[in-house]
Amino acid sequence: MNRIIKKVAILGSGVMGSRIACHFANIGIEVLLLDIVPRELTELETKKNLSLEDKAVRNRIVNNALQSTLKANPSPIYRKSYASRITTGNMDDDLAKIKDCDWVMEAVVERPDIKQQVYEKVEQYRTPGTLITTNTSGIPINSLLGGRSDDFKKHFCGTHFFNPPRYLRLLEIIPSKETDPAVIDFLMEFGDLYLGKTTVLTKDTPAFIANRIGVFGIMSLFHTVKEMGLTIEEVDKLTGPVIGRPKSATFRTCDVVGLDTLVNVANGLSYALKDDEAKELFKTPDYVSAMMENKWLGSKTGQGFYKKVKKDDGSSEILSLDLNTLEYRNKKRASFTTLEQTKPIDDLKKRFGVLVKGKDKAGEFYRKSFGGLFAYVSNRVPEIADEPYKIDDAMRAGFGWQLGPFETWDAIGVEKGIQLAEEAGHTIAPWVKDMVKSGKTSFYQAEEDTPTYYNPDEKSHQKIPGRDSFIILDTIRPTTTVWENSDSVIEDLGDGILNFEFRSKMNSLGGGVIAGLNKAIDLAEKDYRGLVIGNQAANFSVGANLGMIFMMAVEQDYDELNFAVQAFQNAMMRVRYSSIPVIVAPHGMTLGGGCEMTLHADGVVAAAESYIGLVEFGVGLIPGGGGTKEFTALAGERYIKDDVELNSFRENFLNIGMAKVSTSAHEAYDLGILKEGRDKVSINIDRQIADAKAMAIDMANRGYTQPTPKKVKVLGKQVLGMYYIGAHSMYSGKYITEHEKKMSEKLGYVMSGGDLSEPTMVSEQYLLNLEREAFLSLCGERKTLERIEHMLKTGKPLRN
Repeated sequence: MNRIIKKVAILGSGVMGSRIACHFANIGIEVLLLDIVPRELTELETKKNLSLEDKAVRNRIVNNALQSTLKANPSPIYRKSYASRITTGNMDDDLAKIKDCDWVMEAVVERPDIKQQVYEKVEQYRTPGTLITTNTSGIPINSLLGGRSDDFKKHFCGTHFFNPPRYLRLLEIIPSKETDPAVIDFLMEFGDLYLGKTTVLTKDTPAFIANRIGVFGIMSLFHTVKEMGLTIEEVDKLTGPVIGRPKSATFRTCDVVGLDTLVNVANGLSYALKDDEAKELFKTPDYVSAMMENKWLGSKTGQGFYKKVKKDDGSSEILSLDLNTLEYRNKKRASFTTLEQTKPIDDLKKRFGVLVKGKDKAGEFYRKSFGGLFAYVSNRVPEIADEPYKIDDAMRAGFGWQLGPFETWDAIGVEKGIQLAEEAGHTIAPWVKDMVKSGKTSFYQAEEDTPTYYNPDEKSHQKIPGRDSFIILDTIRPTTTVWENSDSVIEDLGDGILNFEFRSKMNSLGGGVIAGLNKAIDLAEKDYRGLVIGNQAANFSVGANLGMIFMMAVEQDYDELNFAVQAFQNAMMRVRYSSIPVIVAPHGMTLGGGCEMTLHADGVVAAAESYIGLVEFGVGLIPGGGGTKEFTALAGERYIKDDVELNSFRENFLNIGMAKVSTSAHEAYDLGILKEGRDKVSINIDRQIADAKAMAIDMANRGYTQPTPKKVKVLGKQVLGMYYIGAHSMYSGKYITEHEKKMSEKLGYVMSGGDLSEPTMVSEQYLLNLEREAFLSLCGERKTLERIEHMLKTGKPLRN
């Protein structure tokens, strides 16, 4: 059956239902979002003389839920206009409309009896053969089948999204004993290709995979923190980015999710798990029980493990909970010698060896916690998953871990991990010891540039299913590197396409990266058909190497700084005018120079979660690598095409002056950074490099022709006056500082093409020269240096 999803019904508009609806709208699917009818009027509805029969009242719950969701920050939707793809209604008046839907997803409250009442009604209207799934986070799927028709059972399963669905990539697919295998195959593929998810086929066991392991980890820490006498600040320091976990770490995550939510899942597991060797860990510690009684549930109640309070001077302060006294106190700085030793180590995998060898309390904590984790996950195979990689996939995509448990174990060493577990009093599953005895020393390895995992049933390494369509740079790099320096690598992707990868700190763009980029273009023009510029770090690039700029400016080495800026400009022009197609693949933060590189590409394949913009104003500068030129050119093109006079120039001036950054790749089209009809968005970031390679091949196959230099329309004094008057007005109104006024005037001068007397077509090099001159002059300003220094120290912009 060739199943096509055009319309989806979501039943239940709560936190998950409304956000899932938004994500389906993100990918272009029409959504019918339904919820229950209110039983009584609000005070406002009564004042308006409305009745329970009025449509505004009957749809109040669903409409309020959706509007609240659309106001959320971060946004659940790629573009505000996409919300129009969602139609709301209620389950009394509009349930019959599900007959036109290809997929009905139930997302009501987590009570089996209520879910089954909904299914009874769904059976009356659902078209046979269409999908019907539940977004339960833990209710056994098979327990929901009672009384259902054979067709319902055949097309029914669990589809567990993680909150927020746009940003957390895990989608657990949980079949029942009656689910048609073809339905499972379809959902696994659809989740990957169209929803951008890491789809994990999960067994119908308590809490499935991710929540089973994740809640175990948190509950284990709840007990460990008391045993070791650690503070919540110390635990959050130890369990955050240093081990590849989110900044919210453990206790801040609990506050965000809600302590009650976590405890409810833990209580459910404690009840449901009869033979789990770690069952006692799921029982709530006394201090957590006290917090539950006090309603200290986290952000939703205003206090949890942390509490935000107002000081006498009106400023805010974050207090921390003392787990011994259950009183809030000033936050304490957490510091460990072991963590200091890992600061020079950028490679996460190499960091773990140092952490478990630590001789302080941090080292003891890691040995204890990793030992417990390794034992627990080893014993969950095959209970919750037959293959170890599924557990790793689930934890990376659902909990934001950079490395899953078995990947972490590999980084520490399998035998070392066994030792840690046994020293902590845990028992490792026999299949792991059998693997080691057979001479296999890791759960993962690369074979012919293909990632493989150890399969306990086959007692050998097997290809990870579904990865053939991914290009994983970490996997192929050892055998495909054709050139490298300390800041970059060039890999051969096959089929005549090279990939240029940044490897500098934070993927900042300095001399080493520019040298590598020029080398990549040289090689591609000589012996290849195209070039992709892409990497798989957390962010594409945070922009130029500010530290280098700061040092040159402080030392007043302006000749060297001029050379560096010109070299960057020249490299961007090579990206634009090389003889082979150059495809840029931005993702995550793509700021400053990363945005400028994107603007000069022949084509762009952007990850959906790409946050792209020219942010140089934040450090007292204007874009100096061709970004100002490109936004000027874009304004000129719009001016010629639409005759909107000065509006397009004003809009692009403000985009730079306000350091606007797109909140998604789709929004980058609105800013003019991506081009409709040419550029593409990869909804699944795992496929991005492969998609970019495919675009490069397609351009080459269609007979790529080296572009000819273009002319840019500038308006000279016609628009320069507008910029100067605007800057003066903002300064007079005290909306901007004197330095920001100077920055605005410099930017306006460049975007006007100088003080030309009339609109003129100028060369790109003319604008680049103006841009570079303005950039260098601002580098000599004390206020600019203060901003750069502040950014380097704090990571935040300074206004002066």
